[in-house]
Amino acid sequence: MSLWRGTSPLILASQSSARKVLLANAGFDFKAITADIDERRIQVDSKLSNPREIGLLLAREKAKAVSTNYPGSYVIGADQTLALGNRLFNKPAGRAQALAQLRDLSGNSHELNSAVAVARDGKIVFEDVSVARMTMRQMSEAELSAYLDAAGDTVTTSVGAYQLEGLGIHLFERIDGDHFTILGLPLLPLLAFLRREQLVAV
Repeated sequence: MSLWRGTSPLILASQSSARKVLLANAGFDFKAITADIDERRIQVDSKLSNPREIGLLLAREKAKAVSTNYPGSYVIGADQTLALGNRLFNKPAGRAQALAQLRDLSGNSHELNSAVAVARDGKIVFEDVSVARMTMRQMSEAELSAYLDAAGDTVTTSVGAYQLEGLGIHLFERIDGDHFTILGLPLLPLLAFLRREQLVAV
């Protein structure tokens, strides 16, 4: 039984398996539709450097892009950025880049900024950014290689070359932040908004 009470279908502007699982586990029926936008071009053109602002911009653009094609629907856009100090990380292009990123993250603390935006009829009606602080343990070249061998191509599907819900958990010694933020969808503030709009049954 779905807890969604909207008159139009709920839409997730993402094909992220983690985000889809989070929404499904929260009791929602929804459609997952990929936003057809050029994320890197939008980021470059914006000239933004703050990781939180970049995450919010991309979440907004994803939500708006899908929303324009689904009048009346609430569309959820989300994006996640990883910052090590002032340096912003993107998804690695392959194993070599993943190894280079992990070398830099090893033994340091970085921030995951998870942004969510909700659009309706092409306009943003809600947005939020949540932050998790991740401390990676100091790792040897042999340990990094073993992790990359075991994780395979999944290292190219997320910023930082890890998925905490999988083998990426072996990389960390401390995590400060909630589970939903780490997986890329700040679910608690999103649910609070949907309840205020009387779109959730509980």
